[in-house]
Amino acid sequence: MDQAPSGPTQDTLFDLHRSFGALILALAVVRWINRLAGGTPATFPVEPRWQRIAAHAVHELLYVLIVAMPILGWLGTSAFGAPITVFWLFQLPALVAKDEPLANAVLQVHATLGFVLAGLVVIHVAAALYHHYVLRDQALARMLRGTP
Repeated sequence: MDQAPSGPTQDTLFDLHRSFGALILALAVVRWINRLAGGTPATFPVEPRWQRIAAHAVHELLYVLIVAMPILGWLGTSAFGAPITVFWLFQLPALVAKDEPLANAVLQVHATLGFVLAGLVVIHVAAALYHHYVLRDQALARMLRGTP
């Protein structure tokens, strides 16, 4: 988005990015509530302890980042002084007054955590494929079906 020339195209890209961020935040909160209410499936008893710990850590970090990233984007955009119009339907309120140094700092953290989130997604997908193709267990099927 930063590489796009300034103007309507770049503005639209930022508007879409912010809109999807707001949507992801709303869906993440609903998912988090559902997870708290319904619990999580038990891990496979045959998994080594280190795998259970790694899986738990990756899942928790994914949840934290899926909620934190949109909030940081909202905070940084508010501090930058730009409006957040969600799919051109409504506008989110600013979280803070305009403060460009704060905006730059928060949006840098937002961007860095975006790479961390992408890395965690790659690890998660690689682990699911490892379970499916190497271990030949039902981990991937459980995720796709959403059943224990």
